[in-house]
Amino acid sequence: MVIGVPKEVMDREFRVALTPPGARRLVDGGHQVYVEKNAGVGSGFSDREYQNAGARVLPTHEKVFQKAELLVKVKEPLSSEYPLLQKGQILFTFLHLAANPALAKALDRCGVRAIPYEAIQDKDGTFPVLKPMSEIAGRLAVLIGASYLSKTHGEAGILISGTSTVESAQVVILGAGIVGSNALYIAHGLGARVYILDQDEKPLSRLKRQWGPSLKTDVISQERLEKALPQADLVIGAVYLHGARTPRLVSRKMVARMKKGSVIVDVSIDQGGCFETSRPTCHSDPVYKVNGVFHYCVPNIPGVVPRTAARALTHVTLPFIQEIADKGLTHAYQINQSFPKPLS
Repeated sequence: MVIGVPKEVMDREFRVALTPPGARRLVDGGHQVYVEKNAGVGSGFSDREYQNAGARVLPTHEKVFQKAELLVKVKEPLSSEYPLLQKGQILFTFLHLAANPALAKALDRCGVRAIPYEAIQDKDGTFPVLKPMSEIAGRLAVLIGASYLSKTHGEAGILISGTSTVESAQVVILGAGIVGSNALYIAHGLGARVYILDQDEKPLSRLKRQWGPSLKTDVISQERLEKALPQADLVIGAVYLHGARTPRLVSRKMVARMKKGSVIVDVSIDQGGCFETSRPTCHSDPVYKVNGVFHYCVPNIPGVVPRTAARALTHVTLPFIQEIADKGLTHAYQINQSFPKPLS
């Protein structure tokens, strides 16, 4: 099969969908791999490394799209890429269509067969491709939030860890899944006071067993949010509903009652966001303020650590890419029920 790896065009998206060692595995398996010039540079991989792995480097975005039977990306196609998609082409990437109906319509018009990374689900109910990016996003969310609590980027002038005589920052995490539990890991490690809420008691009980009685947990309710948010220095939106738009748990009125200079990092923004005041931003212009509260709503947070993220992504996607390339999409879907039914 002919596999194409274009350079990502989303703002400051430095990840690449396939590393040179991944390309080598596919070439050794008898497949052709075409990589756009400089597609891997942002992740620390040169064109020479791809060539040494047996891939061919093409000079333009358009040529990669034209060649590929299987198009492997990191993020969803942008509107500028819609005309490049071809009928019958297989698209394997993150899509998050619940928050992007325009993209769903465009894919349908193009006639591509799309497999969203986030829809691949193992028998145990886990999402193997979503997991590593969620881990990275959850960990980065706290570090990003901490930077905007400092006077350098924000207004609060708060050290998230506090000191021996000054209490640490209050971090509120909405959602106790992969993103939330990884945000907790970093926030706790930095010495913050953490309060984590979820709509389901099971993940909260798991975290309570893991972290002990000092961890404050609760089931989400309007009353608890109204009490917790005015005390928070950093709030992380980590809610995820498979195949659906994220519920808006925090109203505009609740945000208005938060402290001036406090920070919201809405990791859920790629599924629509869990704050009424959230709207997508980008790495080159990542924050805005509503009622004096900083909002960081970048949908591709792992793009800021592309070397780590590209390697983690290829590690989990490569077996699926190999299966599609070796057996064809229809057969791969029939024998591997981890694959969602292709969107076409």
